[in-house]
Amino acid sequence: MAEAATMEKLRRVTLWLKEVFENQPIPHYEVNPQTVDILYNLKEYSETRERDLAFLVEDTEQKAAEYEAQAKYLEDLLTKGLGLSLSSLSSEGTAHLNTLVNSAITLGTKDTSLASFFCAINDMSSELYATESKNKELELELANMNKKLTAALAMEKQLEEDLRKTQDYLEVERVKAESRSQNLKFLRDKSEDFKIRIKAAEEKLAASGLDYSLMHQSLVSMSEKLEEMQKEVVPVKRELDSYLDLTPNPSLVQVKVEEARRELNALEAELSKQILMLTLEMPEPRKYKFT
Repeated sequence: MAEAATMEKLRRVTLWLKEVFENQPIPHYEVNPQTVDILYNLKEYSETRERDLAFLVEDTEQKAAEYEAQAKYLEDLLTKGLGLSLSSLSSEGTAHLNTLVNSAITLGTKDTSLASFFCAINDMSSELYATESKNKELELELANMNKKLTAALAMEKQLEEDLRKTQDYLEVERVKAESRSQNLKFLRDKSEDFKIRIKAAEEKLAASGLDYSLMHQSLVSMSEKLEEMQKEVVPVKRELDSYLDLTPNPSLVQVKVEEARRELNALEAELSKQILMLTLEMPEPRKYKFT
């Protein structure tokens, strides 16, 4: 079945090629189902195109005949109905007639009647209005795009300026950070050096028989205790002063004064004792020589 269809196509292709090349020899080609299908499709397309061209030529000839008949009708109307002819028209009249014809051709009217001109002009006016409206829309869109482009360029310039400032700021901060890092390293090194020197000095002081109670931390502790005791004395003195300001009541005042005086004397005695002990515990100053 398929082979019979292929042979039928080959027969038609061969006839078509003979018509195309006429008396010239047909070029050699490989006969197989694929080439036969290709040539057959080409034949179908060529024949379809030739038919379309024939229809177009026929339509053109028909329109030409119609135009000739219309021209004949108009010529008879001018010559027989109005008694006018192309030879009898003045140059101005001929110019106006040519203008009328050219206008009809330009407007694409089917004839030169006033109604046809009005319809054509109305169509062109509508088309012109639509075109102008479209142009206005395009101009508005173009203006908006220009505004957006201007804003985008301004933003880009601002971003470039901000980027430059940020880079300058980061460079300054980087230099500061390097400086702080170097200073911190120096301080750490000095701190380690001081710790080593302090430890060595303490070892030398301990080896020379220095009492650790006279070290800085011990002295600070005793100073804090002394300050606390002094603070305890202050409210007692205030209480005593308040008793002295009361209205005299010999027996009661005497009792309160004696109690406050004993408490004050006890605190002062304790304070003096602490100061004396601190003084006694401090040895005579020695002269140390550090290498």
